[in-house]
Amino acid sequence: MKFTDLQLSEDILLAVEKAGFETPSPIQEQTIPLALQGKDVIGQAQTGTGKTAAFGLPTLNKIDVANQAVQALVIAPTRELAVQSQEELFRFGREKGVKVRSVYGGSSIEKQIKALKSGAHIVVGTPGRLLDLINRKALKLNTVETLILDEADEMLNMGFLDDIEAIIERVPESRQTLLFSATMPEAIKQIGVKFMKEPEHVKVAAKELTTELVDQYYIRVKENEKFDTMTRLMDVDQPELSIVFGRTKRRVDELTRGLKLRGFRAEGIHGDLDQGKRLRVLRDFKSDNLDVLVATDVAARGLDISGVTHVYNYDIPQDPESYVHRIGRTGRAGQTGQSITFVSPNEMGYLAIIEDLTKKRMKGMKPATAQEAFEAKKKVALKKIERDLADESIRANFDKFKKDAVKLAAEFSPEELALYVLSLTVQDPDSLPEVEIAREKPLPFKFAPGQAKGKGGRSGRDRGGRRDGERNRDRSGRRGERPDRNHRDDKFKRDNRRQDSKKPHKRTSSEKKTGFVIRNKGDK
Repeated sequence: MKFTDLQLSEDILLAVEKAGFETPSPIQEQTIPLALQGKDVIGQAQTGTGKTAAFGLPTLNKIDVANQAVQALVIAPTRELAVQSQEELFRFGREKGVKVRSVYGGSSIEKQIKALKSGAHIVVGTPGRLLDLINRKALKLNTVETLILDEADEMLNMGFLDDIEAIIERVPESRQTLLFSATMPEAIKQIGVKFMKEPEHVKVAAKELTTELVDQYYIRVKENEKFDTMTRLMDVDQPELSIVFGRTKRRVDELTRGLKLRGFRAEGIHGDLDQGKRLRVLRDFKSDNLDVLVATDVAARGLDISGVTHVYNYDIPQDPESYVHRIGRTGRAGQTGQSITFVSPNEMGYLAIIEDLTKKRMKGMKPATAQEAFEAKKKVALKKIERDLADESIRANFDKFKKDAVKLAAEFSPEELALYVLSLTVQDPDSLPEVEIAREKPLPFKFAPGQAKGKGGRSGRDRGGRRDGERNRDRSGRRGERPDRNHRDDKFKRDNRRQDSKKPHKRTSSEKKTGFVIRNKGDK
């Protein structure tokens, strides 16, 4: 199927063609025809599968540009996602003349009110800022014909459920509602039951989400050795652009500081940064002024960044579907990518759960040694020196130093001078600054799929066939650290409650009454 087969208007199809798209993704192929028919739709698919176009194209298709009232509302969990959705909707609606505005916290509300007053056919916003504007009577929703909830599960995780319900109650009941979510926890189902009219449930299977262009590896490493292991590997890999994922905001800040100390051009993004800083970081990353972006899952959700060659999962995600989202940042547009996940001994069960979801086994990788990292850095430095010496613009400045150079050449041998240049260019592994990353509370112990509990509630054998008592030993024979089951922070508790939502679910009679229709790719 092609976009031309979807019965979209000529101006929308022209914008799609200009964007370079020909064939719809599975979620687009199944969702757009239903939405064009005016049906309520629940779309279940991971980030990076084209959900914005899935809800955006049919919404733009029915906008009446002669009517200056707000006709569609998109609720998004984060500022970045709101901005990106606004940009993509504007791109697809430009030929038609659709006005799209984004509103979010961390930026001047007065400027956003002024933008809304100048006209908006579609408003994209975060829940808190939308409510502020509604309460100030700067945003009226009585003319909204299409309501879209994007990344509904993330909004639920971030505690926005009450805000979302308060916003939905201000929108006319006669509207069309489109809800998109990577997972389908009970609270999201209840939104479907309470606020949607016989929604059809379109689901893209997880196996369609993991790109074959991403080589996936894991390194089994103790928590206190993770940072050195990762930076050595970065020195050896020499990634063009990479993203490092950390579990918490504190982790992101510490990793960013540590990477800078080790000489990497790195910056971090998370929910506590003001909007200006976040946008500057993303702009620098996209324009090649940064080599490494460090991010939390929420901050990176929905980011569309091309050219990422490596993804480093410093912390393995507790939610296996977050892993699919993470590695989806690389291996795009036909380019290959690589993901490396650092796994502590007590987290091996999570690795197996991820493999069960993706239907792809990760390959074990041997950590790079300090010597290998040093040799790799020397190789890079030598190439740079050769490249610079061949650059006429650099050589043009040599005359300024000729007298001093002659003097140095008379006092020292060429070998001594070359050694000095290299010592200034390459960091000595023995003099690297010490970086200390604070320990995070360990994930609760998780059994791998198909594993039986052994004595003491531990699983039987790990992937290497070793018994539990051996699994926590490092190479020197010392015991590794056991998971502390009594220390789980609020996020882990919340995520743990989400696990039930990922289990196969049989429809109850009450769900059947709501009119949910499950459509998987390949259904007639």
